[in-house]
Amino acid sequence: MKQVRLGQGPCTVAMEADRKYLHSLPPDRLLHTFRINAKISSSAEPLGGWEAPDCELRGHYAGGHYLSAVALMYASTGDEDLKKNGDIVVGELAKCQKSLNAGGYLSAFPVEFFDRLRNRERVWAPFYTIHKIMAGLLDMYLYTGNAQALEMVEKMAEWTASYTGSFSYDHMQRILGTEYGGMGEVLSNLYAVTGKEYYLHVAQRFDKKFFFDPLAAHRDELKGLHVNTHIPQVIAAARYYELTGDNYYRDIAEYFWDEVVSERSYCTGGTSNHESWNTDPGKLAAELSTTTTEDCCAYNMMKLTRHLFGWKPDARYMDYYERLVFNHRLGTINPEDGTMMYYLPLASGYWKTFGKPFDSLWCCTGTGSEEYAKLTDTIYFHDDDSLYVNLYIDSNLEWPEKGVAIKQETRFPEQQGTTLTISARNPQKLDINLRVPYWAEGGSVKINGSLLPAFSNPGSYLALNRVWKSGDKIEINLPMALHVDTMPDDQSVQAMMYGPLVLAGRFEPVAKEMRYGDYEPKATDLYKVPEIAADRDQPTSWVEVDRRQPLTFRALGQSQEMTLVPLYQILEERYAVYWKVNAKSV
Repeated sequence: MKQVRLGQGPCTVAMEADRKYLHSLPPDRLLHTFRINAKISSSAEPLGGWEAPDCELRGHYAGGHYLSAVALMYASTGDEDLKKNGDIVVGELAKCQKSLNAGGYLSAFPVEFFDRLRNRERVWAPFYTIHKIMAGLLDMYLYTGNAQALEMVEKMAEWTASYTGSFSYDHMQRILGTEYGGMGEVLSNLYAVTGKEYYLHVAQRFDKKFFFDPLAAHRDELKGLHVNTHIPQVIAAARYYELTGDNYYRDIAEYFWDEVVSERSYCTGGTSNHESWNTDPGKLAAELSTTTTEDCCAYNMMKLTRHLFGWKPDARYMDYYERLVFNHRLGTINPEDGTMMYYLPLASGYWKTFGKPFDSLWCCTGTGSEEYAKLTDTIYFHDDDSLYVNLYIDSNLEWPEKGVAIKQETRFPEQQGTTLTISARNPQKLDINLRVPYWAEGGSVKINGSLLPAFSNPGSYLALNRVWKSGDKIEINLPMALHVDTMPDDQSVQAMMYGPLVLAGRFEPVAKEMRYGDYEPKATDLYKVPEIAADRDQPTSWVEVDRRQPLTFRALGQSQEMTLVPLYQILEERYAVYWKVNAKSV
């Protein structure tokens, strides 16, 4: 991330909204419940929502997601003021850890929560919160160089080892019935940083056998599971495979990804309904609600996709990643104040709801704070001899090891393509691999103004191998077209897409008080969206491009006039993504 900087475009708008939000959070308020738990006086105003003093998940954002987001934003932007605030929070948390004097334990809630976990008494998700704090501290070490944070996370790992080490295997498996986030991932990452193999053994204590074994055997037994409890466990498996080479864990990660993406994801790339997988594979038509596609799930599927692409640079991974970036992540942050969404509703006629800045602080506020801070992290990948251009986002890349810099200039997705300009200290032989997306209708590439005679198929990479010198310019043209994404179990339920973009019908605005906080849509809020009449043989013929303004479309021959725009552009209005489409009578 420190080698990539965003230029202009919707990703920058989202990142800057996030940065503004992170700056708005006072360290004293973030630290309040940690200090109270450690019996250190605090007169700060408590935060609300999931960080309130009586919430069992308190500390997950204030001492966890916040630190990760600050560290990632520092890597992506060099924001020294944010880094300073992160360092303050780390330093004060260290005082809390010392005051607790509990073998390295650090949290905003008492250690007795773990007695309830041990006894299988009702408790929300204590290890989930511990994971977030450990990950936040580790990110502060990795991205800002805060050595104190590494000492603290190692102490937390020692406490975790001591706590889990007292249980039999079967007892620990029962404990894993309570959500525990990515404990396996953060302990594996701690091993990668320190080289202390002991942390890998502790990480494996968080392997949930009843979940992992069917995946390793290529069986989809996901029905009935809480989605975002389990995606982080697969990320842990991916990380464990990378560090050990154990193919059991690779099988888990690859099969899980394939099954979720092909059988349990909507047109946006998002997954889950009411936070769960409620159906057999491929049964989604009846799963459209106001609580579809939890944002945390998109964040974690993107993390998992990065791992899999690192093992095998297959374009379909980045086709999926792009789908999530432009349809699920963009448009779920409010550009005015940086507040974020919990769900992205896909039931027709509803709207987007954002959290309150200091009084929501949901899990999805946390993952969103991280996501928008690291939008630089997947645009480019590399190996020893090749550069992969995965996403078409206005940006600048510095690759000092090769003495090469790349300037990518684009207004994608308004512009159907991009231009890459190379700077090099010396001529450099290099493969530059350009992703040709699955949606590309044809396409072409020019080098220094000359059209190349060959191109690659959609869903692949075009490899350009030559000696590059300063001033060389690559122009790739990727024409977009309308196409439909149908429900696998009901071909008459369809979403309209344009290139990678999910289009949404835009309807009437919604009052502001219904768009913030914990507003629960009621039956009386329903807005009836018209059904669509379309030619079965030409399913996109009911929509045409409106040439008067970019990325705007209008419906043809329907019961009412309708405008369609990319879903990410809708913030205040009711919308429809999926349409009931009836065959037009001839």
